[in-house]
Amino acid sequence: MEIRQLRHFMAVLTHGGFTAAARAELIVQSALSTSVRNLERELGAELFDRTGRRVVPTEAGLALVPAARAVLAGTEAARDAVASVSSLAAGRVRIGTVQTLTCVDLAAELAAFHRERPGVQISLREATTPELVEGLRAGELDLAYLAPDAAELPDPLAVFATWQEELVLITAPGHPLADAGRALIGELAGEPFVDFRAGTGLETAVRRLAAHCGLERRITCDVTQIRLLVDLVRAGIGVAIVPRRIGEDAGLPCLTIRQPEPGRTVVLAGRAPVPRNPAARALLGLLTGGQGGEPGAYFQ
Repeated sequence: MEIRQLRHFMAVLTHGGFTAAARAELIVQSALSTSVRNLERELGAELFDRTGRRVVPTEAGLALVPAARAVLAGTEAARDAVASVSSLAAGRVRIGTVQTLTCVDLAAELAAFHRERPGVQISLREATTPELVEGLRAGELDLAYLAPDAAELPDPLAVFATWQEELVLITAPGHPLADAGRALIGELAGEPFVDFRAGTGLETAVRRLAAHCGLERRITCDVTQIRLLVDLVRAGIGVAIVPRRIGEDAGLPCLTIRQPEPGRTVVLAGRAPVPRNPAARALLGLLTGGQGGEPGAYFQ
């Protein structure tokens, strides 16, 4: 059994298929498929069910996940130690983010880091908060931008910075509320809504806001991509509640929501107050830059 086989196995699991996994691993699909087949042959069991549209792990595959994660995390720790000796001339930093991050220009921050540390490979994962928390706990991510719900953080995580994002109502340009500027939650009772799929950080924040105000929303369409949500609102299928910057960047009418003022908390988090990975420590210094919460604070 080889480490690269375990890495290829986890890549298929993470990306949901061999094509996407091969793209992420920068190898041809046939080579990755052969690698996984050889691993299955060595273990004497099929690790994936390949009969459906989406490749899913078998019971044997699920049983392998914890051990594979532990081995790969140990391998990354060894690479991190070497990178530290070489003064970050090489190495890798792994960062995750929720899809609707607006409080940070992450692309600009990562570009600045790349200019400072061109030899360090940056791995960026976009996922839901629960998936990112699991990635941190498993050692697959060094840092992550989360939109947390207390129930999603069963173990302590270090919080390095905190932001509050304003949520606004966006509508199609010709909507009756488009020029109102502000809206009461009670005025939205008859409106159709476009929403993110259940379980995402934004969907949780919006659902809590609606429940707090006694608003029973009628969801006409739920999506997994913010661009599609914006396009559907623009087309008039429904209204949506999103961070203000998303609505403004899309050029859609943005209505301040009154009673109460809604918002969402976003945090930059890691496994420990000081990342073990020297590349992650360097990136963290750039990302915080004296802004946000207290380093070393914890979710409990």
